Amino acid sequence: MRTDKGIHHITVIAGPAQQNVSFYTQKLGLRMVLKSVNQDDPGTYHFFYANGSGQPGSSLTFFPFRMASATKTGTGEAVAVGFAVPSNSKNCWKELFIKEGIAFGDVFERFGYEVLPFKDPDGLQLELVFDSTVNELSAWDDATVPAEFGIRGFWSVTLRLEEIESTALILKEVMDFEPVTSAANSYLYRTGSAIGSAVILEKDDNPEYYRPGKGTVHHVAFRANDQQDLERMRLAVAEMGLRPTIVIDRHVFKSVYFQTPGGVLFEIASDDPGYGSVVEKDEDMGKSLFLPPWLEKDRERIEANLEPVSY
Repeated sequence: MRTDKGIHHITVIAGPAQQNVSFYTQKLGLRMVLKSVNQDDPGTYHFFYANGSGQPGSSLTFFPFRMASATKTGTGEAVAVGFAVPSNSKNCWKELFIKEGIAFGDVFERFGYEVLPFKDPDGLQLELVFDSTVNELSAWDDATVPAEFGIRGFWSVTLRLEEIESTALILKEVMDFEPVTSAANSYLYRTGSAIGSAVILEKDDNPEYYRPGKGTVHHVAFRANDQQDLERMRLAVAEMGLRPTIVIDRHVFKSVYFQTPGGVLFEIASDDPGYGSVVEKDEDMGKSLFLPPWLEKDRERIEANLEPVSY
């Protein structure tokens, strides 16, 4: 299986900004690798959390809205985000969650892996997947969570769909995922990437469509090696009749978006140039507000309208 493919990032709608920052940086130990704004709505933050180096396959990003309404989960959306953690870290995470007052469910087994379910403050369904293949991957030494059991990156995203065939075809033909196994109504597709390698398609025979709000996944982004690969993948999407956007410059990567027949918004994002391209030193990642060049002239006005956050 391809080791250069998989999930690039996942973007979610959130509630209050400071609540979001505190949970993901202080309680889960992720690193803020980029603090920016929603380029389509510069009055709103766009937070990017990842592992220590900001690798593709580790970045969970958020658009926080203080007055965001509650969501209703259902069919046609991404319903769960799984993080890969070391196989021997289960008790450490349970102890941490108890200490931090984070409610969690019973550990269950899926596709041969133990999974610990929990939710973020906005109700986003999260999972820790205990996987021995990530035991030797390095973690962020400066995290609030000890490096020996810290989050390494994504393990999976779960998509709940009325029909799975059309999305499965996109995963196989464009994103280079391969079907691995299935159980009940869930189907596992994977690449060979160390992180961000799994998509679970969950077939819902009694569809009830979701209502977007805080805790809702906005889109799921998949990796393109570089901008040339992005163009190739965009063409493949167009040939499937799915009407991808033009290539959009997000400065830290280039992007293409398209709606899947199952209802989930997909993005294809280039691995280059990466989050580190906007700072001179690694230790400066995520520290100050990054604005793309076309918004820099409005910095004073934009910063004045954003709620200050600390982490």
